[in-house]
Amino acid sequence: MRHLRYFDALAQQGHFGRAAEACGISQPALSLQIQELEAILGAPLVERGARQIRLTTLGETFAERVRDILRSVEELGDLARASFSPLAGRLRIGVIPTVAPYMLPRVIKELTERYPSLDVRPREAVTQKLIADLAEGRIDAAIVALPISEPSLAEYALFEEEFVLVRPQEDAGKPVPSSEKLKEMRLLLLEEGHCFRDQALSFCNLSPSVARDMMEGSSLSTLVQMVGAGIGVTLIPQMAAPVETRSAAVSIARLAEPRPSRAIGMVWRRTNPLSGQLAHIAERVREIVVDEPPSPKL
Repeated sequence: MRHLRYFDALAQQGHFGRAAEACGISQPALSLQIQELEAILGAPLVERGARQIRLTTLGETFAERVRDILRSVEELGDLARASFSPLAGRLRIGVIPTVAPYMLPRVIKELTERYPSLDVRPREAVTQKLIADLAEGRIDAAIVALPISEPSLAEYALFEEEFVLVRPQEDAGKPVPSSEKLKEMRLLLLEEGHCFRDQALSFCNLSPSVARDMMEGSSLSTLVQMVGAGIGVTLIPQMAAPVETRSAAVSIARLAEPRPSRAIGMVWRRTNPLSGQLAHIAERVREIVVDEPPSPKL
């Protein structure tokens, strides 16, 4: 199993140094483990280059089977946990970046207080990465924008929230632009890979090709600060507004009906032995969010 885990890390990272770091061992130790695995199999799995590695044909097929094996082993552990202590042990939960900073601290605090034996291990990443991690068994559940529409995943709706318009402070008294007017303004967007970017484009009825010419930021914080500097306007989720706008010279406005919004939910593999427990945790997360004090009036 140790050999398989090390090989899986190498296959994912494509680099001995990064794989060794992910495994928490030295690069020479990882290299030795891979050599031992190849000796056991009697065939090479990796083509070693100066800067990166490439899997052999056998290595590529082997990597797929290894992931299946490791996922099955993880599920065996989950099966055991479900039988004797359903709300204890490790909970690996992924969260998208446009939700994590604003909801995760309170959720972790409430869950650990209610279930002292629960070890919550959060991971922040974009939706595509989280869904891949779920499929590979690297996380147990993910909080993302719904729908995901993946038959292998169970979905539990947590809450809905509106998008709000962030514009320079001096524009506070101006009429709120329509979605058509926003298309004519300098709209700041998150970089590609963020589902919130796609939702903003959909509201403004803009194609991805047009969006490539727009200004981008790596986080909502960056976008809001750019607005404060007079560079343009942006849309952000309502839950992010109190945090991101408190230190920026910006104003917030609600858009006209029908206002853009998104549904946030929790997803997990239907085959996960902990599905019943994950549904219970999702219900508790929903209660935590619903009980949260409302955002300041816009």
